[in-house]
Amino acid sequence: MTLHTLAPEEADRIPASAKERILEIVADCRGLEGPLLPILHAVQHEFGYIPEGAKPIIATALNLSRAEVHGTVTFYPDFRDRPAGQHVLKLCRAEACQAMGAHALGDKARALLGVDWHETTADGRVTLEPVFCLGLCACGPAAMLDGELLARLDEESLAEHLTEIRL
Repeated sequence: MTLHTLAPEEADRIPASAKERILEIVADCRGLEGPLLPILHAVQHEFGYIPEGAKPIIATALNLSRAEVHGTVTFYPDFRDRPAGQHVLKLCRAEACQAMGAHALGDKARALLGVDWHETTADGRVTLEPVFCLGLCACGPAAMLDGELLARLDEESLAEHLTEIRL
């Protein structure tokens, strides 16, 4: 596929170097069975999120509708449509953690950070995301901070973790 097969307004959404990199990722994954998810993971790994302008490029390359690509990105909670902060805090919102106080913990995190779910602090340091089960049901409330699992959190330990990453 060449870039000239895209409508001009679609091709202008992201820089040419990013378009080329996306096309390289598509080419690398095209031979896989069900290549859309591996492509989206690779694009997010490369850019930190799925740029809006990447969706029509991927759709055209895979002969999918833009709606299919957009629907996949928005369906899976680990895909982002905007850049995340330097640190990502994922708080478990599943029933087992809720029973152990995760609701109050979420309220505390939002207050400490001054953001709501799916938002990033004004300084760009921390993005707060809800997740629905980290597999630590017996050790709730649980969270994941930059890929590291945290168990048996309370408001004090949460505040300590947030202080460490905001220094």
